[in-house]
Amino acid sequence: MARKHPVFGDQAASVKLLWKETSAGRRGPKPALTLEQLVDAAIRLADAGGLAALSMEKLAREFGFTPMALYRYVPGKAELIDLMIDRGLGMPPAFEGEATAWRDKLLHWAESMAGVFRRHPWSLEATGHLRVMGPCELAWLEAGMGVLAPAGLTPDECHSACLALVSQIRTSAQFSKAPADGHQAMSGEQWATATRALLETREERYPQLSHVLSERREAGPPESGLTWVLDGIAARIERRKRKPAKGAAKVSNHS
Repeated sequence: MARKHPVFGDQAASVKLLWKETSAGRRGPKPALTLEQLVDAAIRLADAGGLAALSMEKLAREFGFTPMALYRYVPGKAELIDLMIDRGLGMPPAFEGEATAWRDKLLHWAESMAGVFRRHPWSLEATGHLRVMGPCELAWLEAGMGVLAPAGLTPDECHSACLALVSQIRTSAQFSKAPADGHQAMSGEQWATATRALLETREERYPQLSHVLSERREAGPPESGLTWVLDGIAARIERRKRKPAKGAAKVSNHS
């Protein structure tokens, strides 16, 4: 049995592929397709049917190959999915040189990430655990932290704020994702209407929810969870302006 990598463990092969650490002078005939073409085809299959619909056999048929031929490119499905995550994400929005306020930049960052989850619903499942990340995925985190750093937060605070945003984005995307059993996902308004109907004769048991849903019917949709997270970040930034922390960058005029 092969020994696991002391740092990357089972993901050692993925790391080599993600970070382009494969040997350049590989001998033998030239591959019939590129790794990028293979990953793009896998993404199309997963977009259409989820990760459960993706197999090395189905992917091989896309190119008229046998499944064994694919192992020249990737060791297996796990490594393929790691590559799909990074390619599906792509690079984050670029903010260099922009004089936009940090909140507008971070909102654009968050909405762009939410767009990735809408385009590739399978990526929610694929990224639902800690793992070694690829260059694009780390670039997203770096970009978000880079927006907050000039506002006076410490690196740890920037990191925590971005993780809180990612958590909120994932939660929102999860609720809007179609269920695996084939049922149609409810919209927020449909959920409110259905739950309100359940609580009409149960107000004493659920007084707070009953009040919220009754108010929502008149006031319209509530503020998004993203707004709450951004408000919390803004409050921390204001606190840091009054009492700068060690390691925090000087507050920008555009923050």
